[in-house]
Amino acid sequence: MKAHDGIYLDGAWRPALSRDLIDVVDPVDEQVIARVPAAGPDDVDAAVRAARTALPGWAATAPAERAARLTALRDALAARQEEIAETVTAELGSPIGFSRAVHAAVPIAVAGSYAELAASHGFEETVGNSTVLHEPIGVVAAITPWNYPLHQIVAKAAPALAAGCTIVVKPAEDTPLVAQLFAEAAHEAGLPAGVLNLVTGRGPVAGQALAEHPGVDLVSFTGSTAVGRVIGATAGAAVKKVALELGGKSANVILPSADLARAVNVGVANVMSNSGQTCSAWTRMLVHRDRYDEAVELARTAAAKYGDRIGPLVNAKQQARVLGYIEKGVAEGARLVAGSTEPPRERGYFVSPTVLADVTPEMTVAQEEIFGPVLSVLRYDDEEDALRIANGTVYGLAGAVWAGDEAEAVAFARRMDTGQVDINGGRFNPLAPFGGYKQSGVGRELGAHGLTEYLQTKSLQF
Repeated sequence: MKAHDGIYLDGAWRPALSRDLIDVVDPVDEQVIARVPAAGPDDVDAAVRAARTALPGWAATAPAERAARLTALRDALAARQEEIAETVTAELGSPIGFSRAVHAAVPIAVAGSYAELAASHGFEETVGNSTVLHEPIGVVAAITPWNYPLHQIVAKAAPALAAGCTIVVKPAEDTPLVAQLFAEAAHEAGLPAGVLNLVTGRGPVAGQALAEHPGVDLVSFTGSTAVGRVIGATAGAAVKKVALELGGKSANVILPSADLARAVNVGVANVMSNSGQTCSAWTRMLVHRDRYDEAVELARTAAAKYGDRIGPLVNAKQQARVLGYIEKGVAEGARLVAGSTEPPRERGYFVSPTVLADVTPEMTVAQEEIFGPVLSVLRYDDEEDALRIANGTVYGLAGAVWAGDEAEAVAFARRMDTGQVDINGGRFNPLAPFGGYKQSGVGRELGAHGLTEYLQTKSLQF
């Protein structure tokens, strides 16, 4: 893997002022595949100043021209689709088929959707005797995670650019190489110097410096709720806008009338996808007690099929964390019906596809985000009990409901405290708003709702 030894600043790759480096490790074999700069506060300051300088010109650029640059960005990403997939596989460890279908393809679609929105969005409206202007909020700091490394960048950068904002991206230290590819694509797309800047660095140093920087108007962060609290507090103290996309503990509610085999098989696939490193994964499967034993057996059989088909976790710390949660589940009384408390291989950060049965709502594995290929299966007595369990965590990011009758599933979904619900296996929609209730976050990403996060309003009265 080729890596830049600088940061992307003001339209060019430049040496970082910090001499510190980050090792990029392949999670499959634990080998160092590249090194990138670990930017410090001075590098962050230079990037923010470049974005600040570029802001007036980009904000004044016609929406049609911003749309043209985003179309060119989409095309530049599409031209690199295979390189993107191979890069994500190398630094995240996801199987190449999944990298092609999701890690590379979805961000290209999202970039295209914002090219269209930039051209069609109404940046002015008339309300009575007022003209309301929707203007760019300013300089955006985008702090992104490693689990969907390119998608999370595009989900912030594309709407910010469509809105007329300039941006500094700080990608996760585990997956900086695909972020560098993104900056190359942005350069090829003809974005003016300073409109998009990339600083690779560590969260507590570069991320914190970005969140604190007085030249940043909005901090958009995706990651853990714990770090989100710190960033929210930092930004709040400076009266900055924040958009936080945080953790989840989503419920997959299988009502008695549902096609049980389909609901369980799709539910297991959902949790194992991306090795369980998905904030919106349906990690709690809720089944009526009359069908519980059958569901557990179906889940055990389904999990066994994954075996070597899922990749490793991103690093040794995550592997130890997830294995610790499995041990804790067993210690608290859960029954291990698939998987293990031990790593399945001597090398690589692998965790076996795991199913925990006899999980009760108060157990740690039913309350805390594990972020690995671990499914907890819970019993419920009736629909009210299922709703109480589904809503009974601090999170509210996603969920699923299965029923023989779609209207029955929708009625239940309307009562769930969560930002999105898939009905009978409904597909992910990159144009629909994505974000959470409660401690799962603040704000929305994707589609028109994602664009409005990067706009502020001004009223002119006549």
